[in-house]
Amino acid sequence: MNAYVFDGTFPGLLTAVFESYERQTPDVILCSVDDYQPLLLGDTVTVATVEEKARRVWNGLAKRLEREWMARLYAAFLAEQPSGYQHVFSLVRLVFDHGGAVVGDYRNPHVLGVSQLDRKVHREKHRMEAFVRFQQLVDGLYYATVDPDFNVLPLIARHFQNRYADQRWVIYDVKRRYGMYYDGDQVDEVTFSETPPREGAVPQADQFTASELLYQQLWRAYFDHAGIPSRKNTKLHIQHVPKRYWKYLTEKQPVPFQR
Repeated sequence: MNAYVFDGTFPGLLTAVFESYERQTPDVILCSVDDYQPLLLGDTVTVATVEEKARRVWNGLAKRLEREWMARLYAAFLAEQPSGYQHVFSLVRLVFDHGGAVVGDYRNPHVLGVSQLDRKVHREKHRMEAFVRFQQLVDGLYYATVDPDFNVLPLIARHFQNRYADQRWVIYDVKRRYGMYYDGDQVDEVTFSETPPREGAVPQADQFTASELLYQQLWRAYFDHAGIPSRKNTKLHIQHVPKRYWKYLTEKQPVPFQR
């Protein structure tokens, strides 16, 4: 059994598929460089990402799979789980070896694994789309921070581009230390030249516009007074808005911003 170590990117995983055919090594343990642990037996191959090889694999899949399953493979990769990388790699090989019909066999552990991860990632995607809150900075930019369980920024960018097409915005993932920036025309991936600490990714009060601070105060006041105490159902509320998402919601912040 050989171990293939890739750089943790999707093109890197697809390159590993290409290399496994080129090297004629169908039985591969795939892992990212961050998860790699040396094998007691077998060889280790460090896979260098080659965009052309990755493109050939992806185009080959497109000839064999429906777009829905192409999207599922990518979503399962975004789960960032070692088992997920293996499921995606092995399922891609199954498709090339036996045709696209194999994805209909949910008895296969790789088909099932990809499907389960796809559901988890898309559940997180929909929650991020619902709970992300932008705050306007003094330069007019709308800014939001997130730290989702899975790497869903590539999946939610189009939603916010369509919803806020006339505004410049940044959604920054503090866990993965990168963001998506929309300049009014297109969305690009961005990183900071000096990566801020986790808590430093949140703007300070003097970076917000006066109208933004006023809006936040008014929204908290409305939320505090709109509820009917006798009808309060905390358990049901948490089911619909889990506590781990409260940090995104203006109405859940106990202390208003001060200038």
